[in-house]
Amino acid sequence: MLTTVPGLMDAVRARFAHVDACPFTGPRVFFENAGGALTLKSVVETSAAFAAIPDNQGRDNPASRALMRVIDTAKADMRLFFNAPTGQVFVGESGTEVLFRLIRTAALGAAPGGILLSTTLEHPASRSAMARWAEVTGRRHALVPHDDATGTVGAEAWLPFLTPEVRVASLIHTSPVTGMAVDVGAIAAAIRKVAPDCYIIVDGIQHASHGAVDIAALGIDGYAISPYKVFSRHGYGIGWASDRLTALPKETVIGGPASNWEMGTRDTGSYATFSNVVEYLVWLGSHFTRSDDRRTRLEAATRAIHGQEQALAEAMVGGTGNLRGLKDIPGLHIIGGPDNARREGVISVWLEGTPSEALVSFLNARGIRTHTRKADHYSGNVLAPLGLADCVRVSFSHYNSLAEVAQFLTAMNEFTSAG
Repeated sequence: MLTTVPGLMDAVRARFAHVDACPFTGPRVFFENAGGALTLKSVVETSAAFAAIPDNQGRDNPASRALMRVIDTAKADMRLFFNAPTGQVFVGESGTEVLFRLIRTAALGAAPGGILLSTTLEHPASRSAMARWAEVTGRRHALVPHDDATGTVGAEAWLPFLTPEVRVASLIHTSPVTGMAVDVGAIAAAIRKVAPDCYIIVDGIQHASHGAVDIAALGIDGYAISPYKVFSRHGYGIGWASDRLTALPKETVIGGPASNWEMGTRDTGSYATFSNVVEYLVWLGSHFTRSDDRRTRLEAATRAIHGQEQALAEAMVGGTGNLRGLKDIPGLHIIGGPDNARREGVISVWLEGTPSEALVSFLNARGIRTHTRKADHYSGNVLAPLGLADCVRVSFSHYNSLAEVAQFLTAMNEFTSAG
């Protein structure tokens, strides 16, 4: 937990833009982190600096060579973040676009026949790509059902669906609706035991800012993240592809390197801003380990982040000071249950007899930013089985404070008492 180190919480919050105020509405608590995290000030500065540089990559001049060094450094930082000593890291248009490309390559390159296998927990980014390429390749797209009660899906749920005919499997690391993480390593091991040649693609977009990514330990073939949800900015996604996935035929420029996943000239500033993210995590981790090893520091940072977020979740659910927590508010229900060890930075709730939009609007008026998730193409896979038309998603990160939780609970108790 960050507050165990004197002064660290203030130092952390000082590194983020708009940490306690919206540039359009003024002071506010930001509990909409699952929609996009706060941005590091260093990312803002780096973006502006690189946007002004006219030179391009791959030229014989000092500026171009400097840009190439920035990209090389950033790719090394990406490998460090993913713990991916092998395979390829690359930048794409967005996390969703990267997922589509990874899944397309796997589906077109896998052995003929068989099935594509996903889960009902997944975001439409991966689930849509799997459905699309199952149709194009003439395969069946099967879905492993998640557990409505816990808001996640375990390896045991996969077992009845696993056969040697599974060609491509996709799964989500953490749901942006329930906020619950999935044991990717256990599921990948179960798949490999039955279908060792299956290509396994993981949507890490929601997980990446809440816990360590350890690709070397997962036994997968593809992983995608959206940096704007990991303290960077919009405009790019990052992917990792295993060597065997990279070896499959894919869209490349004729005569170009066969291992290249990037299409055209990408923005050097996007690479550089991800180095800012890694630098921040290494700095944060230095407060929790004496090691000088950057990966060790990064892992220490993710443990501290998890600890801080767990403390925030416990306060929200159980209450803080003399404020009633969410679990004690009559008629309020927490998706996935009040006590769930797999929760990562999200508490989604619904209040009997109250449209979620009304509660979100009330909180907005009191300077607390949350979000309504509806049973549409984004969240219907989670909400519809629960019989819900919508819910309120409260999403937090390590830079949020217990004082902000208290402000949120004060408003929640005011709303429910007035009702």
